[in-house]
Amino acid sequence: MWIDPDALVDHAAYPFCLPLFARGPFELQFDAPVTILVGENGVGKSTLLEGIAVLAGFDEGGGGPGYRAVDHSTAIERGGGDLARALKAAWLPRIGQGWFFRAESFFTVARYLDAAGSPSADFLSHSHGEGFLRFFEERCTRPGLFIFDEPESALSPKRQFDFLKLLRRMQNESRTQVIMATHSPILMALPGAALLQMSRGGLDAVELKETDHYRLTREFILDPHGITAAMLDE
Repeated sequence: MWIDPDALVDHAAYPFCLPLFARGPFELQFDAPVTILVGENGVGKSTLLEGIAVLAGFDEGGGGPGYRAVDHSTAIERGGGDLARALKAAWLPRIGQGWFFRAESFFTVARYLDAAGSPSADFLSHSHGEGFLRFFEERCTRPGLFIFDEPESALSPKRQFDFLKLLRRMQNESRTQVIMATHSPILMALPGAALLQMSRGGLDAVELKETDHYRLTREFILDPHGITAAMLDE
């Protein structure tokens, strides 16, 4: 995937003003079944996922191909759809199936499925986390492209390991491409995944123990009261 060099873009305006696109020509290859993006809030992870999703035929609000669960008619914010207009991609085989999962729009999409009369939805009659897991098991075990934006947001640490098992099955079946943004060191630890850190300096490969998320979590576990006191005093 790359930014079309012939596309007319304004590098002073969002989303092309993001540090991700400031180091010259942008290109990103997905060489593993699962690619995980990590980084602080605001560096552009969700924007990039939205751009990829729209380019692949999903709505930037989330859902499956052709789903329009989110009404964008009154939206004033600009999202990844603007980025998609400048993106190019090549992949074989090209698959028109999959899902774009956004934690913040999960309930909107779930209500959309209920209203459409989906016989297998019913994700809202469970707890938040259980609804997430039931959704993942129901919708994310088929061949296709699956984009996850912070899927851990409603999952306890134990349930994150359940989701990790699902990701591992998706890896082993070799029928899916997963692109995921997460703040969870548990999900970052998936063996065989490509781990990329997005920062003010751009996007680079990283080892789990080099991520800020891992380091801060490790410091907290080793000295929870000390690290909490230090953070509160900053």
